[in-house]
Amino acid sequence: MSITVPREQTWNVAPALVNSTEATALLRDYYTEVSHRYHQLHLGRPSTPLEIEEGLAATPSGDLAPPTGLFLLARYDDDPAGCVGLRIRDPHTVELTRVFVRPTLRGMGGGARLLVSAERTARDLGAERIVLDTRLDLVEARALYVRHGYVEIPAYNDGMYAEVWYGKRLTSSLK
Repeated sequence: MSITVPREQTWNVAPALVNSTEATALLRDYYTEVSHRYHQLHLGRPSTPLEIEEGLAATPSGDLAPPTGLFLLARYDDDPAGCVGLRIRDPHTVELTRVFVRPTLRGMGGGARLLVSAERTARDLGAERIVLDTRLDLVEARALYVRHGYVEIPAYNDGMYAEVWYGKRLTSSLK
C-alpha cells in the first residue's frame, strides 16, 4: 500500500502586465468585493452590475505600469490568486493599492507575501516609504497592514473612499 503525499502548494509573486487577462480578472474581483461591501454597509444591498461597470471605468488601473507604477500578480500554486499595485507618487514614495487575495485563499499567507513583495519592489524602485489609503470597514486589510509595520499617518490625498491612511518606512536608516 502506498500513500500519496500531496505536493506543497506555494505562493509566487511576480510583476505582470496590468492589462493582461489574469490581472483584469483579479482587478474585477477586487473591485466587485469592495464595491459590494461598501453598498451593503451604506445602502443595505450589494452593488448592481451597472454600478460595478461604472466603478471600474471610474477607477482605471493603467497607471500601475511603468513608468508610473507596477502591478504584481500572486499565484497560489499555478493559479492567479491575488494582486497588488504600486503607484509612484514621487522619487521617494510609492503608494500601495489594489491589494487583493481571492476569498477562498485568505488566511494562507498570500496577503503577507504580497506585502513583502511590494515592499521589496518599492525599495528596488528607490522608494524610502510606502503609503496607502483604505476604508474603515475593510478591517481585515487594516489588520494586515498593522501586523506588517504600517502605522496611521495624516491624510495625503482626498480620495472619495479614503477614510484612514497608513505608511511604512522602507529604509533601515529611516526606521
